Amino acid sequence: MHSISSLLYLTFLAVFTVSFAGGERFKEAPEFFNSPECLTIENDYDFVCSNKAIHVAMTLDAAYLRGSMAVILSVLQHSSCPQNIVFHFVTSKQSHRLQNYVASSFPYLKFRIYPYDVAAISGLISTSIRSALDSPLNYARNYLAEILPTCLSRVVYLDSDLILVDDISKLFSTHIPNDVVLAAPEYCNANFTTYFTPTFWSNPSLSITLSLNRRRPPCYFNTGVMVIELKKWREGDYTRKIIEWMELQKRIRIYELGSLPPFLLVFAGNIAPVDHRWNQHGLGGDNFRGLCRDLHPGPVSLLHWSGKGKPWVRLDDGRPCPLDALWVPYDLLEPRFDLIER
Repeated sequence: MHSISSLLYLTFLAVFTVSFAGGERFKEAPEFFNSPECLTIENDYDFVCSNKAIHVAMTLDAAYLRGSMAVILSVLQHSSCPQNIVFHFVTSKQSHRLQNYVASSFPYLKFRIYPYDVAAISGLISTSIRSALDSPLNYARNYLAEILPTCLSRVVYLDSDLILVDDISKLFSTHIPNDVVLAAPEYCNANFTTYFTPTFWSNPSLSITLSLNRRRPPCYFNTGVMVIELKKWREGDYTRKIIEWMELQKRIRIYELGSLPPFLLVFAGNIAPVDHRWNQHGLGGDNFRGLCRDLHPGPVSLLHWSGKGKPWVRLDDGRPCPLDALWVPYDLLEPRFDLIER
């Protein structure tokens, strides 16, 4: 964990350039090594199912590739056992070549690619208040228990618009009670009613859902940072429960905000809470203008640019927000000097 003042003075890493013909150019990141107390994981196929590893699930998408590369670098740089981290990347079948960028910038990284059939989910997606939220890959988190190997029991799911400034092992080791499926920071001061339409709240058979079988009153949580117990998810058939709400949404519009509301309907009030330091979210502003925002009070372990404004877009546009400077040291994109000269 770092103070904001110390984060502002992070220096750029020494890196080398990796390029692909006709595409973006990314730098090669340095290799990070385990501290002496770390367990040893052999560099073979067994690492995919290793119970000694820290398993991280993400999506790989061309539009967010630059952000994904920054996430990977931040996770490794701040880990005490970086060689024990295994990344599981879900990507569309059309975008599987994105793994070449990852492999070249992180040649030592332990990772696997999982093709995702976006056509199968597209029919269940309803338009939301921001087009980026309608991407089929945004719904891949719904299917992680089916996509990832059954040997995996726990993963940390991370969005591609964040950076860690603390050891991910702390998040991965979050205590989750036996009857709970996932853990995430909760925000109980958020106006929960705004996440659903008047049609939802005016129908007692729907709105009562948020009162039934809950450990405590439901609270908002952001699905961009979650610790998920995959075995429990499979046993509880939670993918089906989420899909049922998505199918209802196609018939009756009960929410406006992409993939989040079905998660709230299924899990809100039944998750294990995580300290807010692990998702300082909202740094991308709201879903309409993406204006600059400050951090929430308290310590910081993870900064999350959820919302419309992404740091790499604002930086390229020459209109960065103050906190975007914290993302810059993890940016592996090599500047296009031919464009600069123009």
